[in-house]
Order: sequence, then C-alpha cells, then structure tokens
Amino acid sequence: MPPRCKAVIPAAGLGTRFLPATKAMPKEMLPVVDKPAIQYVVEEAVAAGIRDVLIIVGRNKNNIANHFDSIPELESALTTKGDTAKLGTVSHSSQLADIHITRQGEPRGLGHAVSRAASYVGPSSFVVMLGDDLIDERDPLLPTMLAVHERTGGAVIALMEVDPAQVHLYGVATVGEQAADGSVRVLDLVEKPSRDEAPSNLAVIGRYVLAPGVYGVVFSGRRYDTGDRVDYIKAVLQLAVERDDLGAELRPWIKQFAARLEVTGASAAQPAVEMGAAR
Repeated sequence: MPPRCKAVIPAAGLGTRFLPATKAMPKEMLPVVDKPAIQYVVEEAVAAGIRDVLIIVGRNKNNIANHFDSIPELESALTTKGDTAKLGTVSHSSQLADIHITRQGEPRGLGHAVSRAASYVGPSSFVVMLGDDLIDERDPLLPTMLAVHERTGGAVIALMEVDPAQVHLYGVATVGEQAADGSVRVLDLVEKPSRDEAPSNLAVIGRYVLAPGVYGVVFSGRRYDTGDRVDYIKAVLQLAVERDDLGAELRPWIKQFAARLEVTGASAAQPAVEMGAAR
C-alpha cells in the first residue's frame, strides 16, 4: 500500500432518487440491515489498512459527522444498563478510523467534490470510494487495487462485467491484455454509451486509486448498488439473509413470500403477518 494512503468518500449528493426519505437524512445514512451505508464503506477502507478518511459532505448532512463521533451520554447509559453488546456497536463506529469532514459548499458534481480533498491528500496517491457501491467484505477489492498501484505507479479503477443492456448506466472501459495479477491496462473510457456503441461490458464501479496513468482491476465478487431504490432493497435482503443472527429466520419467510407471489400474486402484507405470527 502507498505510504500514508488516505481515503476520500464523496457524500454531498442530494439523494433525489430516495425522496422523501432523504429530505432530512443523507442517503449515505440510510440503513443497510442495521448499519448506515457509509459505515460499510469506511469499514472497507479500514480493512484495507487505511486509517485516514475524509468524508465530503453537503449541507444538512451533519448526522454523518455525528454518526462517527463519540456520544458519551449514550455510552454512559448503556454502560449503566450493562448492555455491553449495544455499547460495543455504538463505540465501534467512533473508533473505526481518523474521520475528517469537509463541505463541498454547493452540489457541483463528483469531480468538484473530490477536488475539495486536494489539501487533505497533498501530493500522495489516494483512494476515492463512492458510498453508493458496497463491496462485500468477503470479496476484498481495495487490497488488490492498491497492490496494482504500487506495482505500476498508475491510477487504478475498479471494473466489473455488467449486463450489456445496462452499459448505458456506467462509464465503460476499453482494455488491453490482462496481466498476471489480473489487472488490465485501460486504453479508453466512454461515459454511458449506448449498447451498440459500448466498447465492452466492463463498467467502472465506485472504487479508484488516483495517480497519473490508468489501470483497471476486474472485480467479480459481491457488490451491492445502494444508489437505486430497487437495488437498495435487494442489497438489504442479500446482506440480511447471510447474517448469522437474521438469516435463519429470514430465508424461510422469503421462500414462502416468493412462492405466494408466484402462485397467487398476493400482496406483501399477507406473508408479513404470517412471519410476525410465527415468532
């Protein structure tokens, strides 16, 4: 890993696709199972050995900073109650890393948000992590990207094969031959091409190691897109069913729910009642 590598997480977007839920709450704070989406991203950086994280926020996003702050009165109350499990969960987010917050000022796009990190990262390479993309902790991506950057000295972007029908939603890469470590040289990038004009189905996803020159790491692991309402719901379900504390109860219910929809087209309310009754 490059020395003193830092991570930058842009979180200044308006989250209009999730209105009205995001009118007063940043989309990055929407819970994915029982943690806000942005915590998964910070945990991913920490797992890759990065301890210094800058979050770029917009107006009305103070609760992002609050989430990563210590809350002594809450921790004291949990200590008094002897609730060590919840105490550990609450204190975990404030002890993850050295979290810094800066404001974008006005929503002028991703590039402008990242540029706000210039004085923070200085002349060193740094990682940009988009909060809409959650990478499953069982499929580490950043360590491979950082290793490719260290070997090549170039910028590294994460690429993933997508359905050709979806290429118009992404930046799409033209790549050279694959190296022994699985990386590819990025020859060209096209932003949101039509299916007929796309040079490949390798889409850019939200992880970047920035430096001059560009390489790509093709990722085939588990990734969850929380930037779209339907994909957000899918992410919550996929992560929840694989949790040790939730999956055993949730999986049979999902199977029953799916079977009911398939056979009768029943509303979601009926299986929900049955699940509650089963408890």
